[in-house]
Amino acid sequence: MNRKPKGMGLGIALGAALGAVAGVLAGHIAVWLGIGIAIGMAIGATLRRNEKEMACPECVAMHRMHAQKTNQERLKADS
Repeated sequence: MNRKPKGMGLGIALGAALGAVAGVLAGHIAVWLGIGIAIGMAIGATLRRNEKEMACPECVAMHRMHAQKTNQERLKADS
């Protein structure tokens, strides 16, 4: 199942809108539109990290065990 993050699209749209407004006010639409999109991508990446994913209990347990195993391997490698 391929789920695309909703936050990235929303961030880009908001950034583009704010960039366009700032560009009209400043007189340099192309520059401010690019800056707005870049800021929107950063906002979208932040929103994506905060989204809670719905997962079944079996998947949560499997990921938790994998994380513990990975941490134990890192500790062994550091010592």
